[in-house]
Amino acid sequence: MHFLWSLFARKPALRQFALLDAEGRCQAFKECSQPPVGNGWVEIEEIRLSWMHRPLPAHVRVSPRQARSPRHQPLAA
Repeated sequence: MHFLWSLFARKPALRQFALLDAEGRCQAFKECSQPPVGNGWVEIEEIRLSWMHRPLPAHVRVSPRQARSPRHQPLAA
């Protein structure tokens, strides 16, 4: 029965992040539903391995999101 409920459960959307060093070069990528803990992580639109150890293009950064409380989420119709 749990399996059936899991089919209809809403899964959190995955977001992409890049870890930048002091010079703005990519050191790592991560895909997760919440921002990673620590300094240097920025949210990006997509992950491209060709950016590794190179400066991150400015156009791929995502503007910061407003944190929402789960209690104030709109109801589905």
